[in-house]
Amino acid sequence: MMDYISTRDGARRKYCSSEVLIKGLADDGGLFVPVDFPRIDFSGSETYIEMASAIFNQFLTDFEKNDVQNIVRQTYSEFNPSVLTNISDQLSFLELWHGKTSAFKDVALQILPRLLTQALRNRNEGAEIVILVATSGDTGKAALEGFANVPQTRIAVFYPQDGVSDTQKLQMVTQEGDNVAVFAIKGNFDDAQTAVKKVLNDGDYLKSKPNVLFSSANSINWGRLMPQIVYYFSSYFAVAKANKKVNFIVPTGNFGDILAGYYAKKMGLPIAQLVCASNKNHVLTDFIQTGEYSIKREFHKTISPSMDILVSSNLERLLFDVYDGNAAAIARLMRDLSERGAFKIGRQQLEKIQETFVADFATEEETKNAIKTAYTQHHYLIDTHTAVAFSVYEKHRSDNKTVILSTASPYKFPQDVYHAIYNENAADYAAALYDKTGCEIPKNIKELKNKRVLHTGIVEKGELKGALDEFLK
Repeated sequence: MMDYISTRDGARRKYCSSEVLIKGLADDGGLFVPVDFPRIDFSGSETYIEMASAIFNQFLTDFEKNDVQNIVRQTYSEFNPSVLTNISDQLSFLELWHGKTSAFKDVALQILPRLLTQALRNRNEGAEIVILVATSGDTGKAALEGFANVPQTRIAVFYPQDGVSDTQKLQMVTQEGDNVAVFAIKGNFDDAQTAVKKVLNDGDYLKSKPNVLFSSANSINWGRLMPQIVYYFSSYFAVAKANKKVNFIVPTGNFGDILAGYYAKKMGLPIAQLVCASNKNHVLTDFIQTGEYSIKREFHKTISPSMDILVSSNLERLLFDVYDGNAAAIARLMRDLSERGAFKIGRQQLEKIQETFVADFATEEETKNAIKTAYTQHHYLIDTHTAVAFSVYEKHRSDNKTVILSTASPYKFPQDVYHAIYNENAADYAAALYDKTGCEIPKNIKELKNKRVLHTGIVEKGELKGALDEFLK
């Protein structure tokens, strides 16, 4: 039986996977983590669906195996969760954006609603569950698409008013569904994420909604993180011979995507290095290089907005691991971050992190140059986030085979991609990009211009409860 504990609970109270999926965030504000990580062996001949089923069954031990297999098959038969494009003998791009919303978040957020509704059945839970989501751009739309009209659920998404691309915003505000709500929040992503966490940790408010359970579809929810482990295994076997080490370069904001790779390594996958690629908001680069995490710095709006994050929530899970499960130490570090805006870890813990992680960042100019280089040298179109990773790759080439995680379609950021390559304006950037490159526009993006705006709400960062009260009437 796989048990879970909170990163901040010194008493180490145990939870089953269904409880963890439903709750999302622990009552003490910590994040749920498995008590241990099983090793798993694949021959390399397995399909993605077979790998996903095997990995999920290791972590969802209170689910029936047939239920897990059916959920996996239903989800990943609808789209290809990972497409590998080889650029050279040494470099491949793992395209994770071929789902319904053209972002890597689809890999987890198309399956999470099915896992969550099954968890409710496992626990004989009849209450309605309300999903709260803070988004820096892609999570919001992917969660809305996944949960729209799912029985026994409602979902409210909060995005930074001026912190997402025009395409990302349009994807969210045109979302249809009887159970969805979308709000712009006056502030940045960190403000939105902090506000959502405050609601989830407000016991009095939660008790005031007796027939409602609150949870999250952000990567603080284990059900978001677990599916991401799978594509590290599947891509590894697609590019490497048995036991050959592979580097993965991950454009990183909230630290969930790269943490899934770390967990894959704990499960036996021979990953050499995990390269954490940041944009101008390089708080993670500084931390991995020095051991000091500080949000007392200027916040930058960049052309890779989904990475415009200073508080990387999933880092707490990594810290729990390198501190050998010392919940008191994690609670102290998180308290320092909340009260002082910074914390510093010990030398021993930093050395553990640096055994696996390398970190660097790309400036705005370097990101633009990476987009142009990828297209002019390889005739390969990448978005502004994948470009951050490609720029960092150029600085950290190694003899190991390297896989760059490509996290979004370039058509989610057509203006910036077009400007980077052609340095000119266009009336319709997506159309112009297609005309010049021949790279197909995803259907869901192409159809956006014909959709009606349905969500226009704007809230102050301290007014989420009022917006939720209206939504839940």
